[in-house]
Order: sequence, then C-alpha cells, then structure tokens
Amino acid sequence: MGNTDKFEMIANVYDTPERIQIAKVSSEAIRGYLLDSGNKNAIDFGCGTGLVGLDLIHDFLSVLFLDTSPNMIDQINQKIADLHIQNAHTLCFDLEKESLSDLHADYIFMAQVLLHIQDVEHILSRLFHVLNEGGHLLIVDFDKNENITSDLVHNGFDQEKLADMMTKIGYRDIVSKTFYTGRNIFMGQDASMFVLDSKK
Repeated sequence: MGNTDKFEMIANVYDTPERIQIAKVSSEAIRGYLLDSGNKNAIDFGCGTGLVGLDLIHDFLSVLFLDTSPNMIDQINQKIADLHIQNAHTLCFDLEKESLSDLHADYIFMAQVLLHIQDVEHILSRLFHVLNEGGHLLIVDFDKNENITSDLVHNGFDQEKLADMMTKIGYRDIVSKTFYTGRNIFMGQDASMFVLDSKK
C-alpha cells in the first residue's frame, strides 16, 4: 500500500487526539450502514493502529485487521492482547502487489485509506473479489479538495466519479454522502469527508 515507509516510522505515535476523533466519526458513519452484521466477518483494510476497526469490533462476528506496515500490525496486536479481544485477527499483507484467493469477507471497510493508493481501480477490483456475494464495501475518505497538491496522496475523491468507477468493476447499490467537515483535517487544510456504501 502507498506510503508504507511513512507509516512504519509513525506507528508508535500515530494515535493522536485528532486521529482518534476522526476515527470515531468515521466508525460512526460506517456503523450507520451495517445490516445484521453481528454474524458477519469483516476486514478493516489499511487498518493502521486499528482505531476504526476496534470501535466496530462488537458489531461483527470477527474482524481481520489488514495493513502493509508491520509496525502498525504490531500496534494493533498489542491492543488486541491488552483488551483481551477474542474475535480479532491481524494480517500484514500488500494487496496492491499480490492477490489473496483464500481471503473472503462479508464486510470490508476502509477509512482514509484510498487516498494513499496509487491505482484505485486496481485495489477496488481486488477487494471486489475478496467480498462474498451480497457483501458490502464501505469507504470513508476525503471529498476532492483543490487546495491540496501532493505527490504522496490523492487530493480526495469526487463521489460521483468514484461511484462510476465502482459500477464498472461490478459494485451495485452504491450510495454516498458527505457526513463531516473539519478544520485542518487534511494535510493542514479544512476538508470534508464522505462515506460510501456499495454491494457485490
């Protein structure tokens, strides 16, 4: 996944009050789209230190925390151990480089992850194959923001264009909305965030 080296360096200081707050509103936005999820398996894709996934851990039968950064996985493993969580697993893996034919889930959620991925269509296609039939992919990310220019990340996403790309891949019943606006939350700029729900 993009920017793994950067996340390797900041893993042990990642959980700032600002990031914890953004994770909280992100998990609440995701929770609003969950249906009968108590007997479903989920993947927190690009989980980082697990801020979003841990907030949703009791909404699912099990959650797999997946990230490309070994240090981030170490952080989430420590939290799982400290909190005595029984229904969580972790996997350090780069889905951009390799596919996982034996990995399947009813729900995949990703919060502020897509902006770090160079080839968005490629990763969304791979996630489509990971989803069980009828499963949901939930994306939380930043709306397109022309004030941001970066070689490291996308400057957010146009919800309509993202939905069009996902429709071509095979996703259906796509709905999205902007749900949060904050000061200095995206590379030092004021920005808004959207949540998108889609189905296989």
